[in-house]
Amino acid sequence: MSVIYLGIGRLSKPLVTYYPMDKKRGLIYALVTVILAVLVYAQFRTWRDFDWATFWSQTDHVRLWRILVGVGLIYLAYGMRAVRWKIFLQPVRRDASAIGLLAPTLIGFASLAVLGRPGELIRPYLIARKEGLPFSSQLAVWAVERIFDVGAFTLMLILAIFFAAAPRQLGYYHSFRDGGFVLVALVMALTFGALVISWKGELLADWVEHHLFHSAAERIALRIREFRSGLNTIHSALALLQLTVVSVAMWYLIALAYQAVLFAYGLPVLQLPLSQILLLMGSSMLGSLIQLPGVGGGSQLATIAALEHVFDAPHELAASCGILLWLVTFVAVAPLGLALAHRERLSLRKLSKETEEAESRAIAPVPPSA
Repeated sequence: MSVIYLGIGRLSKPLVTYYPMDKKRGLIYALVTVILAVLVYAQFRTWRDFDWATFWSQTDHVRLWRILVGVGLIYLAYGMRAVRWKIFLQPVRRDASAIGLLAPTLIGFASLAVLGRPGELIRPYLIARKEGLPFSSQLAVWAVERIFDVGAFTLMLILAIFFAAAPRQLGYYHSFRDGGFVLVALVMALTFGALVISWKGELLADWVEHHLFHSAAERIALRIREFRSGLNTIHSALALLQLTVVSVAMWYLIALAYQAVLFAYGLPVLQLPLSQILLLMGSSMLGSLIQLPGVGGGSQLATIAALEHVFDAPHELAASCGILLWLVTFVAVAPLGLALAHRERLSLRKLSKETEEAESRAIAPVPPSA
């Protein structure tokens, strides 16, 4: 067991406590590590002429003030997430404030940066605890929030692919266009699925419980009911419009943060318009499906590969920029989030364990009444 401390002397308290992971999770991390190792090896086999001196010189000449602008934009995007969650809570907590939801939001994303996937549900858990709501209700909000994230970013990406001029100048434009058609189909399928669950979600959950393999049926049925409950938080057409506008504005801020980091290098090859930056963000999001806790991996590699092969950046510059983008857009929340957790005397690992236990209680079957 190892511990990260924050404080001085005997006043120090453990901020994040790492316990030995269970065998299943250890096997998953080992598999992800092997995949990332293969990707890194394949990447650097093509970089036999990689010049580390150039890499460090490229990074050393970055304009710090633009990096700080990028970090500020990312923090504004977290503020937009708090505003969006406040809109979700309107039917049950009209007095909830975006300011009050900001700390759980920052701690939750810091947990994701430090712990990886085990920290993903800490944010809805903290919000449920703060607002005195059932954890399952905030899991429902979290599930619906994912739909708005996917939908808002996909909308922006589709507009960039089919209507902006800059992406058409790229050699890979036809591949992006084909991907755009896939995204359109995906959003249509998600929309149709949401409508079906909103209309017949309880019947679908009952069917899953009676026809699928028992060990997975209860969890899937729970997720269906949670998602249906989350859809009920969209209480009016005005709320739907507000959620859509906030979601698009949030992703626009993230795109501006990407642009701030790219422009920090002061090099023509990285002076990308926002329509092309959205394509870069898409590659980063696909790569983030393969991540190690506190380390990342897939996101950086996908970003580096896109910068080099799609936008023709040199090896060293692509590596430097890809790593810096990851630090600004994913890791920069950690210092403030960890500081807030320390102020609240919260252990991230303990929160992760509590979240897993709360989720297990939600899945556990209710015993029949006497």
